[in-house]
Formats: sequence, C-alpha cells, structure tokens
Amino acid sequence: MIWQQLQSLAGSYPLALRGLGMTVVLSLISLVLGTLLGFGLGILRTGGNRLISAAIGAWVDLIRGTPFLVQIFLIFFILPEFGIELDAFTAGIIALTNLAACFICEIVVAGIRSVPTGQVEAALASGLSRWQRMRQVVLPQAMRIVLPPLVGQYVLLIKDSSVVSAIGLTDLTRVGWLVVQRVPNGLLVFFLVGVGYFIVCYPLIMLARRLERRMGAAHGEVQL
Repeated sequence: MIWQQLQSLAGSYPLALRGLGMTVVLSLISLVLGTLLGFGLGILRTGGNRLISAAIGAWVDLIRGTPFLVQIFLIFFILPEFGIELDAFTAGIIALTNLAACFICEIVVAGIRSVPTGQVEAALASGLSRWQRMRQVVLPQAMRIVLPPLVGQYVLLIKDSSVVSAIGLTDLTRVGWLVVQRVPNGLLVFFLVGVGYFIVCYPLIMLARRLERRMGAAHGEVQL
C-alpha cells in the first residue's frame, strides 16, 4: 500500500517542482520588494514628521493586527468590485510585499531608535544633512540590530506564502492539496510539503543564528 502511494508520489514529482519553484519565486520577489518598501517606511516613520509617522504606524498596526488570509482575499476578491482586476500571482505578490514591508518597517524603526542619540548629535554637529546622517551614521549602526530579526522575518514570510494557495496559485501547498486527491495519505503528502518548505527556509534559519551569535560576541567584546 505504502509502496504504491510512493510510486504515485514519484509521478507527481514534476508538479511538486513546479510548486516549489512558484513558492521560491513568489517569496523572493516579495522579499526584495518588501525589504525596500519596509526600509523606506521605517526611515520615514523615524523622520520626525508626526503626521507621516502616525499614518505609517496606523497602516502597519492594521496589517499586523489582521489575518493575512483576509488581506489576500480583499485584494483578490474585493478589488475587482472597484474595477481593479488582478491575477492570482500579482495579488499574491502585492499581499506578501505589503505584509513583509509592515513587519520589516517595525524592525527598521527599532534598529534606528537603538542608535545612541549622541551619535546622531555628533553627525549633526559635523554638518551632515539628514540623508547623510541616516546613510553614513545611523543605518550602518542600526543594521547590526536589524539583520538577525530581518532574516527571521524572511523565514516567516516564506511560510506565510502558503496562504496564496487559497486563491488558486499553484505553490507548494496547493500542489499538496492536488496530490492528496490522488494519493489518499494526507500525512505523507503534507509531511513532504513541510520538508519542501524546510529545505527553502533552513539556510535562512542558519544565517539568522549565525548573525545572532556574531552580534552576541560583538556585544560581549564591547562590554569588556
């Protein structure tokens, strides 16, 4: 019985590769766009303009405080009611990018605010413009705080990408649902789906751990 199921699973290998490829592509595009947008929002939120900071904060809280499934349903099913038609791939990219940007924004804000005020004041006294202070003084120091949680957020985003299967996009999770209709062993099928996600996420998990160790060692050296 198990042998027959494994043979059936072997026949689904091309479909599984297609789903894995879709998951990687979807996650990669969303990670790049979300990182750029998240850093931009984080810098704007700490820029001193209270109105802009409040508006960004409200949007970030809204996205972080609502289920991702609801967000992607709104983009894919509700926007067409207002004349905005999106295919599943584009809707998935927009939803994941927005989600990533909001979480990354908070990580960047925390990193920027961790920079000692004296460093910023010294840069200001040196005559550097706001952008020069951010680029040459604040961000380089903030990145030491930002990098470990940022990589961890990438792992979470890759796992969250499984939600796009709900709008018909053939990612790894969707492939699992398709295969389980032919191979009536959900435990085996979704175990292999989980292995696929683990293979994609594990390098990032190890990178996050390495960054955390390096940060911890550097912090210890500074204290000494």
